[in-house]
Amino acid sequence: MNTVVDWRKSVALTGTVVKFLSVAMLVPLVVALVYGEDVGVFGVSIVGTVLLGLAVEQLDPGTELREREALLFVALTWFVVAVVGAVPYVLAGWGTASTLADPVNALFESMSGFSTTGATVMGEIGTDRHSHAIMMWRQVTQWLGGMGIIVLMVAILPELAVNGAQLISEEAPGPTLEKLTPRISETARILWQAYFAFTVLLAVLLYGLHLAGYAPNMDLYNSVAHAFSTLPTGGFSTKPASIAAFSAAVQWVIIPFMVVAGTNFALFWYLFDGEVRTVFEDTEFRAYAGATAVFTAVLFGLLFSGAAPALANGGTTEGAFANALRQAAFQVGSLMNSTGYATSDFAQWEAHSQLVLLLVMFVGGSAGSTGGGIKVVRWLIVLKTLRRELFHASHPDAVRPVRLGDVVVDEEAIRGVVGFTLLYLLVFGFAAVFIALDATRVGIPLTPMEAVGASLAAIGNIGPAFGRLGPFGSYLMLPDTTKVVMILLMWAGRLEIITVLVVFTRSFWQR
Repeated sequence: MNTVVDWRKSVALTGTVVKFLSVAMLVPLVVALVYGEDVGVFGVSIVGTVLLGLAVEQLDPGTELREREALLFVALTWFVVAVVGAVPYVLAGWGTASTLADPVNALFESMSGFSTTGATVMGEIGTDRHSHAIMMWRQVTQWLGGMGIIVLMVAILPELAVNGAQLISEEAPGPTLEKLTPRISETARILWQAYFAFTVLLAVLLYGLHLAGYAPNMDLYNSVAHAFSTLPTGGFSTKPASIAAFSAAVQWVIIPFMVVAGTNFALFWYLFDGEVRTVFEDTEFRAYAGATAVFTAVLFGLLFSGAAPALANGGTTEGAFANALRQAAFQVGSLMNSTGYATSDFAQWEAHSQLVLLLVMFVGGSAGSTGGGIKVVRWLIVLKTLRRELFHASHPDAVRPVRLGDVVVDEEAIRGVVGFTLLYLLVFGFAAVFIALDATRVGIPLTPMEAVGASLAAIGNIGPAFGRLGPFGSYLMLPDTTKVVMILLMWAGRLEIITVLVVFTRSFWQR
């Protein structure tokens, strides 16, 4: 049967991805065997995942993966993977008082993990309330979602390499994909290798702090768990107090890795290849580094001048200057890159500091990074376009292209960036209003800052918001309707909105 979109091809390939997801479940299964917890949960989940993937693969009609099928495949894969990833939560919580026994809560937690959002409805966080295996599964979902499931599949599956460039561009954060090698599958492998290397390095450093006596509670389990959620800018922690539960030394070590995670990973290819100049001449990288430094300096000034008792971190011997600098650098690095970790309950900070953090949330990381948000390169293009329009107002006959460094930005690319930014802000605004009204409907009045923060935290894949939805809070109290909307926001935000929204348009399915 001739159809505009051969959905069977997209669904069949989704089944292939689901089948391989069972390999990732081996990590929590090993943890379950070590600790003697939830072995059956992950045994059943692995078998079920393999069988489901094999069954869905049979739909493959043997046709070519065209442009529309590729779009559908990417959007569908990310949603289905989150649904499958929710199964261990439901099974582990079955017959208990766990909040994750509720399918809506389980899907929220799973989508938050795979989209690297870091928002939680878990309620009581920690291995004293949930098994080590379940807590590790949360971390693994974030690590898979960080560099991208499709990027990984392109790297290992030859059948996807043919359309690999388009598939990665639909999934990768940012408006551009830099092809580092002639073969896109090799580029995908390079990106994942760099991602893996940084993850291992952070885990080794964190565990090294533990062995040296600088981080008593950062044992091997926690070192691996937090490496799994730092590089993908995920933000899930095994502790209810997030990174505030660990020493100042741990926090200082994590800061540069959050900055690395928000950097275009393609730049590390040039760095490792000895092309250091290419990295520092990159326009987006310089803007990203500059914005990080400026926001950190501003927030540091506000925190230090405020003599903030809220910055107290139990057990640290740092003075007020070092403490304020660490808190400022950490929170800017965390929220600008959409990591969502916290070293202090910034929901209790004074209003000016919270407004700085709100502004930081809008910026985002670099294109080609694991960070969320609008992305630095888009803001650069938008600002340069606005400056050009102001120039044209007084020089209507002048021809002035928009440039990023020495590169002239194509007018079609400019329209795409401006369109995406407006769509992002529009969806964010409508979602914030819905979240506020829906919460009021069930008797949970949210402050404007809480509603705005929740919407931005979901679509920007940031995680924590403000007030009761802050870094040490939870989204558990929100009604299921709001949670469903936030699930959709996290899904759309991870795939940069258009990839998801386009499959719901009539024109996508028609000639």
